[in-house]
Amino acid sequence: MDCIFCKIINKEIPSYKIYEDDTVYAFLDLNQEHCGHTLIVPKEHFQDIDDIPNDKLMYIFDIARKLKKELTEKLNCEGIALTQNNGFIQEVKHFHLHLLPYYKNNVQMTIEEVYDKLK
Repeated sequence: MDCIFCKIINKEIPSYKIYEDDTVYAFLDLNQEHCGHTLIVPKEHFQDIDDIPNDKLMYIFDIARKLKKELTEKLNCEGIALTQNNGFIQEVKHFHLHLLPYYKNNVQMTIEEVYDKLK
């Protein structure tokens, strides 16, 4: 399988990992829409929301709640959007949940600066 997220999970491609356990891998998106843009990806390959079992889906949202708190505290963002795409708008065909921090002021940080704050 030629899935970029599977390659990231398997450490074939480097990433800015911010969380990992037996079920999920969370890392900073290299194309940050907002400082701290994070992806939560199940380690098992599921294409989209129609493919992923409910227990895995609920677990991902539990981790999202945990990471939302961490992003809010460490990056001082004022809000976080959770986004999940399906079908033709899904760029990578491996289920993933986006956490997109929002700031009242225009916050600019490099991905390395964000990563250092989250370590």
